[in-house]
Amino acid sequence: MFNLTRRSFLAGTASLSGLAVTGCVSGDASLEPVPLSDDPAYLAMYGAKPTEQFPLPAINLKKVPESFYRQQVDYRTTEMVGTLVVDTPNYYLYLVQENGKAMRYGVGLGRAGFEWSGRARIARKAEWPTWTPPDEMIERQPELEKWSWRNGGMPPGLENPLGARALYIFQGNKDTLYRLHGTAEYWTIGTAVSSGCVRLMNQDIIDLHARVPVGSPIVVLS
Repeated sequence: MFNLTRRSFLAGTASLSGLAVTGCVSGDASLEPVPLSDDPAYLAMYGAKPTEQFPLPAINLKKVPESFYRQQVDYRTTEMVGTLVVDTPNYYLYLVQENGKAMRYGVGLGRAGFEWSGRARIARKAEWPTWTPPDEMIERQPELEKWSWRNGGMPPGLENPLGARALYIFQGNKDTLYRLHGTAEYWTIGTAVSSGCVRLMNQDIIDLHARVPVGSPIVVLS
């Protein structure tokens, strides 16, 4: 379906600059310095972001396979430009671009990430969103009650499961509870984890959030 081109990291540096019910879960972040890739392009993409509302540490790319780094690729599809395509079998997310190209991001998938497929739209975007576990999750994990909607949810921050950004997926006016969101657990990209929806490295979800307007179509492949 696609062939890698020369790393088009310049295309991956778009201008960068919340609150919903979801079952997505991620983990903690560490602010300790970490070793990075020797590639200056990837250093630019995945370095620390000290100007964020909650300053983000750099990503240790030695813990992420290079095939899951953000890059522009050749991508043949009949989907219209601006469509998001989640390729769950291969752990990729594509943003369809002009001239047979796409911006490709590596993703990690939790149980919820495999449970839904189909066509929908991005109904809302949030920067540093609040996380509110659904009642079904609280029934399984009563300790999460403190973050229920009744208690205002978990405030945004580095330990929030939704990370730095979240995109909320609706079919019509119905919330699918399916999310594209950031994660501090970047080493889980390209793998299946115990819980969550579709997680991207925080630096990648910031890039995607800046590129995708509300109303954009999304296709999730099973």
